[in-house]
Amino acid sequence: MFPMNVFEQRRQRAWMPAMAWRPVSLAGLVAPAASAALDEVVVSATRSEQRLSEVLADVTVLDGEALERSGALALEDVMAKVPGIQITRTGGPGSDTNLFLRGAHKQHTAVYVDGIRIDAQNGSGGAPWETLPLESIERIEVLRGAAGALYGSDAMAGTVQIFTRRGETGFKPHVSVGAGSYGTKKGTAGFSGGQGAWDYALGLSYADSEGFDAKTGGTRRNVDKDGYVRKSANARVGLQLSAGQRLDVTALTSDSNAGYDSRAQGNDRAVRTLDAYGLNWQGDWTPAWRTRVAVSQSRHGYDTWTATHYRTETLLRNYLVHNEWRSRVGTFSVLAERREDTLENTSLVGGDARSRHQNALGLGYGLHWQRHAVQLNLRHDRDSDFGGKRTATLAYGWDFAPHWKATASVGTGFRVPTLFQRFSQNGDASLKPEESRNMELGLRWGDKDRAFSATAYRNKIENLVVYAAKQGTCPVALSQGCYLNVDAAQLEGITLAGNWRAGVVKWYASVDFQNPRNAQTGRLLQRRSQRYATLGAEPPWRAGPWAPSCRRPVAASTTMRRPSNPWVATPW
Repeated sequence: MFPMNVFEQRRQRAWMPAMAWRPVSLAGLVAPAASAALDEVVVSATRSEQRLSEVLADVTVLDGEALERSGALALEDVMAKVPGIQITRTGGPGSDTNLFLRGAHKQHTAVYVDGIRIDAQNGSGGAPWETLPLESIERIEVLRGAAGALYGSDAMAGTVQIFTRRGETGFKPHVSVGAGSYGTKKGTAGFSGGQGAWDYALGLSYADSEGFDAKTGGTRRNVDKDGYVRKSANARVGLQLSAGQRLDVTALTSDSNAGYDSRAQGNDRAVRTLDAYGLNWQGDWTPAWRTRVAVSQSRHGYDTWTATHYRTETLLRNYLVHNEWRSRVGTFSVLAERREDTLENTSLVGGDARSRHQNALGLGYGLHWQRHAVQLNLRHDRDSDFGGKRTATLAYGWDFAPHWKATASVGTGFRVPTLFQRFSQNGDASLKPEESRNMELGLRWGDKDRAFSATAYRNKIENLVVYAAKQGTCPVALSQGCYLNVDAAQLEGITLAGNWRAGVVKWYASVDFQNPRNAQTGRLLQRRSQRYATLGAEPPWRAGPWAPSCRRPVAASTTMRRPSNPWVATPW
């Protein structure tokens, strides 16, 4: 982790007093799976509903209460407190944001919002975290470990499933406003409810700040205020067609306009937009047979105004048919999926637009027998440019003693280069897909309000695509640089997480020891800490502006990322 920049330091001072102050409650962010209620249901581990107590993968669940009480200004601030995750940002909210899951870059984590795939084909790819609004989110599931056999391309380090608010019976409006230093203002409003077979939820949010100078020196510093404006809206409507048939429609739109410095004069701005729409139908034909059909589309745009105007846009469409059968001899699943990507970018060679598609067939099997459990997933993806790619995951779990579970898994993954990496002026059409092999061992213990988990992993990525300055054979190799398959990376580490109660106070903690290195040079990968930890406490009261929490990353030089909540007590 590189030292905290001036924007990050000053951002902590822009406290946001809300209409109703509540204590920070982040136990849901770091507690291992064993600490959750036994009947809690997750979908990320097998892409179908499964009790969290039966999950063999390394999963963290962030519920609505933890998100509401986090005090965070942006989603990336919440994610920074999840075990195994680091966040880097070039400025404040709205600026370029990178999420490292177990040391892997953000393009190696598949991200979904209500089942809608969120990704970008410009640059190195990955979900645009800076455009995802925190205010509309009700629940987040983080799956750590190779998931290519479930989700296809990109899920080499894991997946993040984000769920927006869903209406319930009755009518529930909500409004909140806040203000802080540097001209910071924030407001949210919305309502949710349901009647009969219908349920609905609608939310709006707005935030802006005059900001301050994001740079303190250098030849490219422009002495001005680098503020931001972020707006978002989301809607979700559900219809229970019959006792076993449900239809859901989801819509999300978000845009941000943030200032930054890339030259000594001029007002440099970066505008990011995200529009996502999804239609999901689920039918229970029998108590043992369920079918889900989903159609979705996401569009991500990125504009910058410096000396010239630059624009790029990614359109992603996804189609899914998923069947599941439960029987005495286990649970079987079959899925068929299609993904279509289109990139529009003025720097592409041979035209301003490029497209590709992937068709996939996946099989799954899970069995729970006495104290043993096994999960097997196989998937074959056929890419329009690279042909067939096979991935597999095998996991085993053993409840060897009361409250104890041991797990082991192996899995493979792949990621095809972005259209920009292949067809831009800096691209190379001969790039090969990245491939990964992941192994991990886990140990969990949980009893009532106490829990602990330990996970050791090793993930090797081959054909890693990197940008090399003044190397390669692309049109601008001599003056700029090209994308190349030049590296392999080995990501290994241990994640410890737990929670316990001491008197009336619930404590939670996590610590990560990792060693993400270039397998060829042995050097530590950029912007990764080798050790980082979170410690916090949840008081029993529900009113009051204080609760302790801290996070300490350690890299080549000791640095500190302060929590974004202005009411957090920090000992360092």
